[in-house]
Amino acid sequence: MTIQGKVFVITGGSSGLGKAMAIEMVKQGANVVINGRREQALAEAAKEIDPTAKQVRFVAGNIADPKVAQQVIDESLTHYGRIDTLVNNAGIFLSKPFTEYTEEEFETYLSTNVIGFFHITQRAVTQMLKQGTGHIVTITTSLVDQPSSAVPSVLASLTKGGLKSATKSLAIEYASRGIRANAVSPGVIKTPMHAIESHEALAKLHPMGRMGEAHEVVDAVLFLESAEFITGETLYVDGGQNAGK
Repeated sequence: MTIQGKVFVITGGSSGLGKAMAIEMVKQGANVVINGRREQALAEAAKEIDPTAKQVRFVAGNIADPKVAQQVIDESLTHYGRIDTLVNNAGIFLSKPFTEYTEEEFETYLSTNVIGFFHITQRAVTQMLKQGTGHIVTITTSLVDQPSSAVPSVLASLTKGGLKSATKSLAIEYASRGIRANAVSPGVIKTPMHAIESHEALAKLHPMGRMGEAHEVVDAVLFLESAEFITGETLYVDGGQNAGK
């Protein structure tokens, strides 16, 4: 199945997984709208993704702000006329003992991982209902299903675990109206989030003995995009973490 001409909205698109997704999708002929908080980084990413600026647009700002979320949707509709797939990639991760999280960190987790998801997804679904078709892909984490004492992550489980459940609920609510919802649950992926000196230790968290590569998560998103009879599924890209130890 080709994605030529399709329109993707990708949150957290200025670096890491979001940027990798946008680059590959543009290569395959899709149009993308990326969002991120830092305008300069986002503009630089957009230029790298598509120097012609024909297949990429960007909207800077925090999608936890309903106005920013609406701007992202409006940008897609104004320039490309539709939204075929929303990729909820924006998210933060901070590993620390549960009792050491601050109120500010808790609120930041909720804002980025949950509130932003709510505002952008609600608006995307509204448009998809008008179109009669659409796809939502949400990036979670394998720690939701296989927590590790080596990586304390209660707030990740609290927020990303909620998104995993929300994915199933969305899939069932809209299955008869042409909208699919799926999730991709990565292990630890080589992105700028992880310092090179930590890679050896992080690799040992996976039964396969290595970290994941960004393109492997991109491949999973594209697989779900092509698999039109799959909805409500979580696809684990985690080197065997979800299977256990």
